[in-house]
Amino acid sequence: MRKLLNVACTFSLSRFPTPRKISQYVSPLHLHFCYSCQKRIIPLALSCTKHIPAITDCLTPVVVLNASAYHSSACQSFDKMSQRFLGYSLASDIGHVHELIRLVREKPSIVNATVVHAMVIKLGAMSHLSAVTSLLMIYSREKSFSSSLVLFREVLHKDVVLWNAIMTACIENNLFDAAVNLFYEMFAVGNAFDSTSIVILLSALCNMKDLRQVMVVHALCVKAAMVSDSILGNALIGVYAKCIDLNSSENVFREMGFKDTVSWNSIISGCFYNNHPKKSLVYFKQMVSTVKQVDSVSLSSAIAASAFLENLTCGLGIHGLGVKLCYTETHHISVSNSLISFYFQYGNVDAAKCVFEEMEFKDVVTWNSMINGLALNGEIFESFCLLHKMQFIGSVKPDTTTLVSIISLTAKFMLLREGKAFHGYILRRGMEYNIPLMNSLVNMYLNGGNVKKAENILINMPNKDLITWNTMISGYSQNGRKTEAQALFKKLLAQQVSVSLPTLLGILSSCDSPEFLQFGKSIHCMHVKLGFQNYILLVNSLMCMYIHCTNLLTSFKLLEEISMIADVDSWNTIISGCMQNQHFRMALEAFNLMRQTSLVSHDSITLVNVISACGCLELAHEGKLIHGLALKTSTGKDVRVQNVLITMYARFSDSVSASLVFKLGHDRNLCTWNCMISALAQNSNATEAIKLFRTLEFEPDEISLATILSICTQLGVIRQGKQIHGHAIRFGFVKNSIISSALVDMYSSCGRLDIALLVFQKSPVKSVEAWNSMISAYGLHSNGQKAIEVFNGLIKCGISPTKATFVNLLTACSHSGLVDQGCWYYDHMLPSFGVQPITDHHVCIVDMLGRSGKLHEAYDFVKDMPTQPESGVWGSLLSACNYHGNLKLGKKVATILFSLKPENVGYYVSLANIYVATGSWKEAMALRDVIDNKKLVKTAGYSFIDVGLG
Repeated sequence: MRKLLNVACTFSLSRFPTPRKISQYVSPLHLHFCYSCQKRIIPLALSCTKHIPAITDCLTPVVVLNASAYHSSACQSFDKMSQRFLGYSLASDIGHVHELIRLVREKPSIVNATVVHAMVIKLGAMSHLSAVTSLLMIYSREKSFSSSLVLFREVLHKDVVLWNAIMTACIENNLFDAAVNLFYEMFAVGNAFDSTSIVILLSALCNMKDLRQVMVVHALCVKAAMVSDSILGNALIGVYAKCIDLNSSENVFREMGFKDTVSWNSIISGCFYNNHPKKSLVYFKQMVSTVKQVDSVSLSSAIAASAFLENLTCGLGIHGLGVKLCYTETHHISVSNSLISFYFQYGNVDAAKCVFEEMEFKDVVTWNSMINGLALNGEIFESFCLLHKMQFIGSVKPDTTTLVSIISLTAKFMLLREGKAFHGYILRRGMEYNIPLMNSLVNMYLNGGNVKKAENILINMPNKDLITWNTMISGYSQNGRKTEAQALFKKLLAQQVSVSLPTLLGILSSCDSPEFLQFGKSIHCMHVKLGFQNYILLVNSLMCMYIHCTNLLTSFKLLEEISMIADVDSWNTIISGCMQNQHFRMALEAFNLMRQTSLVSHDSITLVNVISACGCLELAHEGKLIHGLALKTSTGKDVRVQNVLITMYARFSDSVSASLVFKLGHDRNLCTWNCMISALAQNSNATEAIKLFRTLEFEPDEISLATILSICTQLGVIRQGKQIHGHAIRFGFVKNSIISSALVDMYSSCGRLDIALLVFQKSPVKSVEAWNSMISAYGLHSNGQKAIEVFNGLIKCGISPTKATFVNLLTACSHSGLVDQGCWYYDHMLPSFGVQPITDHHVCIVDMLGRSGKLHEAYDFVKDMPTQPESGVWGSLLSACNYHGNLKLGKKVATILFSLKPENVGYYVSLANIYVATGSWKEAMALRDVIDNKKLVKTAGYSFIDVGLG
């Protein structure tokens, strides 16, 4: 109060004929002379109370606590004033207060509002509530809620209008809790509320999504007999819908005695907001049938619902109704904008263009809809042309939304050159301080992999919002800069910026390996501390983080904690996590648990994972059951499910079922053809696979060519391999590392090591797979020394060897008799190259020792293995015993194998061959009888020659 009374208003007297005329209104003792500009000023707090309004009304006031400091700006303000105020006559004080408030409302500012506030206090006009209410709203709209609240508290006797005004000010300043508290304060002090008070309160609760309090307020309205008010009823319909309680929204609608157009619009848009577009259309049809006049809002909502349901017929009907009611004309742009979006969603670009061309007036939303629609329908460069037209021809110029949309499109379609051009346009227009635009540019450069440019924009941005930080953190993660993402997140926390859900989602994506598990756990703690436990998207990301860090147990615990709100993505995350960590049986158990305990149903992604698990475990019966479930639930029509079914049946060696799925499949894509070709090749139907490849309905990709090259490798048909090589050269696939590796394998398998070496040397990009293929090629031709040279070349190039690299290298040493070198590389795999030996490497060592006749050393190696040896290791040792005719060791190894793999006929045959080689015919015949009794059949070997397969 004291501050407001001490506020001074300074103004220039230079336009008055003499200072004496001012003295009519102000005591001469109160005139002060400014020595800096030789003008007289009047401190408002000392001037004549009676004539303050007349004097102040002809000024542009400047609030100051130190008149001399702000004198120059006061003089400038006076010089800019209209001449009509200079002859202003005296009138009543309150009349002038209202006139001043009107002037301040026309050119609002905190300075002017504070001056009028001081006058109202000095004149004792705080009881004039209409003036106080107007002044309060001026403060609010100038984002000075604290001043609004001070003014409100100064009024002793408040009416309902003033209470409504202060609650409205709270909502305008996003202080929804404060609005609710003020309503309850009004209620507690005995002030009567009206329907407007309730509508304002509901608006605050709608933003808070507080359904419980909405119900309390609704009950209060019923008790106060206010539910018959249509405005209040419409507000209740809307707020229940926004709080995701559509049933209550519909109940309010049905109980309304009089339903106006707003009532119908509220329930139609409420149904659409709650993902019930069918209900939206039902209510829209009822609205039309009740002869209730639809408006542009009704039509726009119904068109959006039709687009969501992909109901072209309904959308066309609504378009016709809009034309009939003249809602597609100039003054109803929203309907035409909705129609443009509707037709673009159907891919009917011509219809959208027709609506656009027929519009006499186009707002910025119209242009934005056209630009986005054209781009999303593959007409990206036409959308750029339309932007150019908007800029130079249209009456509406591109705004921030337009530019953000177009930059987002360049990011989506990886058009970095065009994005840079728009960056230049933004700089030329002086919009480099526009935060949303800068955020979109940062996102564009990050999507294009230009992290340095994105960092430069970030550094040069004077102001940053949370979206800026979120974009940069996510961009670092996407570009593999995990450490930088985490460092930026820590910097964000150090600046005490409140993180949001997208912030945590972005930083969690950086924790994708076990080394970041501890950091991921700290994010988990923050997620709990901030109260995000029920945000299902964040919990799913946490589960994904733990899965990537190989901590499946914690993921399952998280799923158990959110079991009541878990969605299908939660279950898919767990099941796919089990698959990634090769816990196939656990994936099936999780799927069974989902079907038994969860209220959500599986989707096609769920089935893709569990069908893959069945294929990996070779569970034919379970796989067929899930196939039946897919057909029963219509997810079997999904092409991804069809593709994985083909792969599963191929693993079961069931080419007939795989072919049946392929023939009966819907919407087959290139992946479907690749799966079928690969399935035939895996099941010794290589010739059929080549024939199927020749009938391919799509342009083959690198997977198709790699698959068919592997078939040529199996068959040893170099002519077909050369044809595929020619196709790869023609379409530029030879630069692909997968194709070059497959070509090396094919030529080396066909005996043309020279061509294989040439392909490898001319490969522009040598991946680790290409090096592996070359090592394997030399090993296949028993040239272990060359294989070692290639391996050394791989190391010199700075490429890290893989497990497959060492399998090929050890095989080459084995076939070349380089036992010492092979054992050296095996011993140094982990300490020197960081590769943990697996079963395949153990098999190679046993084979290497066995070929060189060191059977007992091989046996000791197997016995001393840190883990339980698998059947492959023992099988390699049995083959060595067969080669060297070691019956004693062979019998010992065979006994172990019969217990591990009793159905593998190969092991029985190997032991029988050892018996024959050592002259133990009786034991050999007895073992043959065992094979016959168990009905084990050995697959017959065969040979073939190419007689014109090409």
